[in-house]
Amino acid sequence: MEPLELAERALGFATGEAQATVVRERSLLSRFARSRPTQATEVDDTSVSVLRVHDGHTGSADTNDLSDEGLRDVAARADAAARAAASAAGAPGDYPGLPRPAAARAHHGFDPLTAQLDPATAGAALDAAFAGCAERGLEAFGIWTAGAVDTAIASSSGIRADDAVTDAYMKVIARDDSGRTGWAAGAGTGIAALAPAVLAEQAAAKVSRAEPVDLAPGEYPVVLEPDAVGSLLEFLGYLAFNGLSHAEGRGALVGRLGQRVASPAINLSDSPRFPRTLPRSFDAEGVPKAPLPLIQDGVAHRVVHDTRSAARAGTVSTGHALEPGGAPFGPQPTNLVLSGGGAAGEAELMAPIERGLYVTRLWYLNPVHEKSTLTTGTTRDGTFLIEDGRIGRPVKDVRFTDSILRLLEATEALTSAQRLVCEAEFYGRRFATGVVTPALRAQGFRITGQTV
Repeated sequence: MEPLELAERALGFATGEAQATVVRERSLLSRFARSRPTQATEVDDTSVSVLRVHDGHTGSADTNDLSDEGLRDVAARADAAARAAASAAGAPGDYPGLPRPAAARAHHGFDPLTAQLDPATAGAALDAAFAGCAERGLEAFGIWTAGAVDTAIASSSGIRADDAVTDAYMKVIARDDSGRTGWAAGAGTGIAALAPAVLAEQAAAKVSRAEPVDLAPGEYPVVLEPDAVGSLLEFLGYLAFNGLSHAEGRGALVGRLGQRVASPAINLSDSPRFPRTLPRSFDAEGVPKAPLPLIQDGVAHRVVHDTRSAARAGTVSTGHALEPGGAPFGPQPTNLVLSGGGAAGEAELMAPIERGLYVTRLWYLNPVHEKSTLTTGTTRDGTFLIEDGRIGRPVKDVRFTDSILRLLEATEALTSAQRLVCEAEFYGRRFATGVVTPALRAQGFRITGQTV
């Protein structure tokens, strides 16, 4: 049975205001370490989720039992949960009701070749990474994964929506005998976006034979590769553009919409139809996705909403629900795109810097103060000094503590080329997202110490 047919069937067992969501995932995942395969996983799973709305309160339940008995049970459990929530509250809830149907635009995010999910493709990719690292006397660690996900929604408000997407991702970490590492990753809607031999070469190039030097705490000019920029922007999506946080006065852009919050060089949007992103036609409530400017020429314009947060803010959903009925932590942009600048490449970004820092990627990010977007984390898998306008000696990984918006305000230049960056550690349902971003140069990157 097709996912949309199954969603309609599940909805038929629900009473009152309800939404049935069916997600079918097929995926492959291969992990490797020390240039050997370590884990291979194949998933072929269909899940059904029912959301029930009762007196402004929501309740939900999930099942993998696709029989009539299973669907009847999941609908009953969702109904019981919504009624229990309403009874416990003793007053109407804040969920305004399921959204009405609206036409969603198609996209080009489904690749039939990737959807074949041939294990031989994964094996060939791993072999290429192993060979590329071995040529340089290094071992390969990392992950290769590809998936095809079909999501269908049927609701009592009249929504009937179905969307199929594919995604592919590979990361290669090259490591020498002393533990020094280099990183490279590729991602896209299809396996054609992955170039395992090239990724191995790029990762290996970050493994320097020179002894890493210490870097004292302080503020340094910095060049961030796209992987590092993408991590910061993904974090910013939650800290600044979450409509629930904004409506509750907790967000970083409260009182700042319409004001300059970043360098005029920063143009950031949520663009689900951008060619290099991982597109979707609608969100988890069936609301169509559309381009949304977030920061234009450094000026903050919008935050994103699901149905619940939009009702609190007195506006309408922008199509950013992460769960039916809205996630407890609110909506987030999942197709962030940072426009490129005029620099031909990272070498041009480095050229004006007499002494600074070059960062491949960031790791273990955590918020320190959400409203100011103050965040801490460490560099990893390829950190270097910039000396006289060029990559110089390797640096021991460092901890930074800095405001993401401050870094964007201090941004001086960006590369014209952009790259899709993401992390494919899927826990639970597969939901691939990424950030399309260039590399950038900024002033005053705040280093607070060495990592151990």
